[in-house]
Amino acid sequence: MSIRHGLLALLERGQMYGYQLRAAFEESTGSTWPLNIGQVYTTLSRLERDGLVRPLPESEAGQRPYEITDAGRADLALWFATPISRTDRPRDELAIKLALALTTPGVDVRSVVQAQRSATMRALQELTRLKYGSNRPEDLPWRLVLDSMVFQAEAEVRWLDHCETSLVRHQPGTPAPPMPRAGDADMSDAARWADEEARR
Repeated sequence: MSIRHGLLALLERGQMYGYQLRAAFEESTGSTWPLNIGQVYTTLSRLERDGLVRPLPESEAGQRPYEITDAGRADLALWFATPISRTDRPRDELAIKLALALTTPGVDVRSVVQAQRSATMRALQELTRLKYGSNRPEDLPWRLVLDSMVFQAEAEVRWLDHCETSLVRHQPGTPAPPMPRAGDADMSDAARWADEEARR
């Protein structure tokens, strides 16, 4: 998530000071990406330096609100109009970890895969529980964020299954994991399990 553009988007709603921006950011994302106040003020300083926001006079309580500038609105509009590139996203630490595990002597790669699968399944269950926690219209923004995280967790579980199958192919004599059942194309076993658990 671009904190820079997140703050610009919030300031497009109106003038806010640091703590208001942090609260609005966490409300918009359902607190799935906690933001500390230091990050907010560091980002505001950079935005001010770049001419994208301007500080306003302090309030009687000593709080300094900020407002977005025309240059900030143009930068925000460009961000919304520009698709996110795969190269703009952080490196996949899990993929790198497994690649290194395969080439590091003494590492039980299947144990690494299984430990990660267990952790991802627990995360998927918790995300699904959160998703069903509220159905208010105003919760739609963070529910969409949760949906994205659920889909990523499901994809990770499928990829870990693929990794384990690939390991089995390279280790003759080891029983292969069960293949997916017919009719599961629309929802992975992981998602089905998490969905059932969250509804209990």
